[in-house]
Amino acid sequence: MSYLLLLLGIVLLIKGADYFVDGASSIARTLHVSPMLIGLTIVAFGTSSPEATVSIIAAVEGNAGVAIGNVVGSNIFNITFVVGITALLNPLKVENETIRKEIPFTLLASVTLLVLISDMTLQFFGVNSITRSDGLVFLLIFAVFMYYIFEVAKNSRDKIKEESGTDEKAVSTSWIKKLIFTVGGLLAIIFGGDLVVDNATVIAYSFGMSETLVGLTIVAVGTSLPELITSITAAVKKESDIALGNIVGSNIFNILFVLGVSSVISPLAVDSKIFIDVILMIILTIILLIFSRTSFQVGRREGSFLVVAYLIYMAYIIVRN
Repeated sequence: MSYLLLLLGIVLLIKGADYFVDGASSIARTLHVSPMLIGLTIVAFGTSSPEATVSIIAAVEGNAGVAIGNVVGSNIFNITFVVGITALLNPLKVENETIRKEIPFTLLASVTLLVLISDMTLQFFGVNSITRSDGLVFLLIFAVFMYYIFEVAKNSRDKIKEESGTDEKAVSTSWIKKLIFTVGGLLAIIFGGDLVVDNATVIAYSFGMSETLVGLTIVAVGTSLPELITSITAAVKKESDIALGNIVGSNIFNILFVLGVSSVISPLAVDSKIFIDVILMIILTIILLIFSRTSFQVGRREGSFLVVAYLIYMAYIIVRN
């Protein structure tokens, strides 16, 4: 029964995120927001809402390993498998602003996570944990990121409006329908996230798996499927701005907002094994930055490397745990 409920939860997460993104993206386009900003905000936060729901519920229920492992595992999955598969389908063009600001901001968030969980090494505490004050630091940095995004949106909105020349009366989809899609999708995400956490944990325990392992594998991949589906769809439609913005924005959202809110609700104990995964996440972010600077795109060769890297990583963490 747990397997069926887990599958149902993942389906609700995927379909809920799909409707949420459709509704929210439609609203954003009506407000004349650029594709990159849609990717970094509406789409990224929409596709990351499963991670947010799962980690917050896990934190409330005291499953710190699932909460942290889900975020780190999802980010590694996004950087490697999602970027890799998307680039294999259609090389991802990278804007100069993304190389100079958005990807470095992802790197900053990842390094901040490593510093804040290193209590035993840096502050000589008895245990490593993400405390409520650490959570507030994450949320403060997230607020700075959102301020930057809104400034960029405000500066570019008039230009986008002039170029699009969209007449508000000509928008076919009504505001009520957009709101129903958005709210309905969010409710499906919340309910699906609850099912995933509860049943994945039950299955993990039955196989003798640790909370961190199930967070890094089953839950991380399950909650990252919306990012994968959204980015693949964007790549097929040659909307590389949305695809890459989705991935970069999701990773920033996962660390700063998801872990921030989760740890403010309930301090999270840190499994010592997660340090290797966080360091790997930082290295992979640096590799993505390097790949992005190569002709301002992530090509098929780089995509192949990232996919293989994720498969090797999966084999490693299964053997390790």
